[in-house]
Amino acid sequence: MAKWSAVAESAPEFAARVRKAFEAHTYKILATLRADGSPRLSGIEADFVGDDLWFGSMPRAMKARDLLRDPRFALHSTPAIDLGDGPEASPGDAKVSGSAIEVADRAEIVPLLTARGASPDAFPDSHFFRLDIDEVVLTSIDGSTMIIEVWRPGQGVRRHTRT
Repeated sequence: MAKWSAVAESAPEFAARVRKAFEAHTYKILATLRADGSPRLSGIEADFVGDDLWFGSMPRAMKARDLLRDPRFALHSTPAIDLGDGPEASPGDAKVSGSAIEVADRAEIVPLLTARGASPDAFPDSHFFRLDIDEVVLTSIDGSTMIIEVWRPGQGVRRHTRT
């Protein structure tokens, strides 16, 4: 598993494009596992702060309870849409997966709150998760070719194409 900074250090151009895809829209889609093993999808906001990718959750929300029981997650940028200039204008379709680790230490949470424009003592009962990453995928279109780039710790970026 890796922090976001490991992605950015090992593949800076790839990391910048993934970050652009995630930051193109406010809301992301989080997949967690319910107690019975079935998937749960939730809309969330996520933030790149310092070396990490973070998100928060309202107190006792089902997604937080899922992650406290089983930290595995998949986070999906808002799906690529036509921004008016065809598919080439889209930043791509990004996915990150790994384990979401709850952080309760307010000193670690303050930078996230500050980045969101909140006071350091805001949301005292909320859950905050730092993402440990085992895979990052960016899917994009170049003409009639689909490009799938996959990053994993220690492996760098692998590129696959489909026409």
